[in-house]
Amino acid sequence: MLALLFVGCDLVAGHFGAPADPSDPTEIVFEVPAGSTVRGLAPALEDAGLVASRDSFTTWVRVTKEGGCIKTGRHLLRPDMSARQLVTALCGVPLSDDVPFTVVEGWRIQEIDHALVEAGLAAPGAYTAAAQDPDQFHASFSLPQNTLEGYLFPETYRVDQTRFTVEGLIQRQLDLFDQRFVSQHEPAELDVRGLGAVVIMASMIEREEPGAKLRPLVAGILWKRLDSGWNLGVDATSRYKLDHWNDRQAFLKKLRDPTDPYNTRLRAGLPPTAIGNPSVSSLEAALAPVASDYWYYLHDSSKTLHPARTVAEHQANRRRYQVY
Repeated sequence: MLALLFVGCDLVAGHFGAPADPSDPTEIVFEVPAGSTVRGLAPALEDAGLVASRDSFTTWVRVTKEGGCIKTGRHLLRPDMSARQLVTALCGVPLSDDVPFTVVEGWRIQEIDHALVEAGLAAPGAYTAAAQDPDQFHASFSLPQNTLEGYLFPETYRVDQTRFTVEGLIQRQLDLFDQRFVSQHEPAELDVRGLGAVVIMASMIEREEPGAKLRPLVAGILWKRLDSGWNLGVDATSRYKLDHWNDRQAFLKKLRDPTDPYNTRLRAGLPPTAIGNPSVSSLEAALAPVASDYWYYLHDSSKTLHPARTVAEHQANRRRYQVY
């Protein structure tokens, strides 16, 4: 009878202590006010999306009698944590006085470098120099030789201003790239194209298609062009080496330069490196493209995609949407 009672408690605890969302690894900074009890935190945990319901969490605490060691301060929690993992984190050492630093999806190394300088976190060029020396970092996957462009995962990172290093940030970005993308797939799946090629393709998709839903379609078109020996014709690649991405005069000059290795209008194959650091949706699109009859596409003034099967259809779209 006693053994059955313990089994029953374990089942209740397991049910009520399940994660709010097992598929969501988003890190959330959660603050524990002074004098809080773990039961008293249930409403705030629910509001933050960290527990499925305050009642379930309270029941879990009552059954397990855990949570008496929570510490005042800010803690890093995730919706994919079970109640036991949440309480363990709340009983751990609180976060130091850190600040958020956001790496925007699609940013190049040079734009991350500039943002770090603007935030007062690094000297000009320090991040770029570190990102061009992959040998000093570690990963479960093979890193490229000359630059980490494409592997520096875009996310909002909490950083301690007093102990910040560009090397530490880069290692965190590589770790998150692994967690959010590489480790989600079997090696054989990544080896079909090769991780390096997938990353380069994803960086182009990030710039070519703003909507996550249509990125697999664009990926299918671009891979088909590549496999058929066509030049990719992705104009965004010709912007990669510009000091300012939207410098139109410099961009037009690059488009006419056959010696530019990033000119995919005039040169065959993939560009030498990624042209930015893509989001998960672009990475997944590059890995799992959607096949179609389309060979061409353009975007109108509202950024809506218009694919075409033939040159004639594509030229008609150009006239219809005034894209030249």
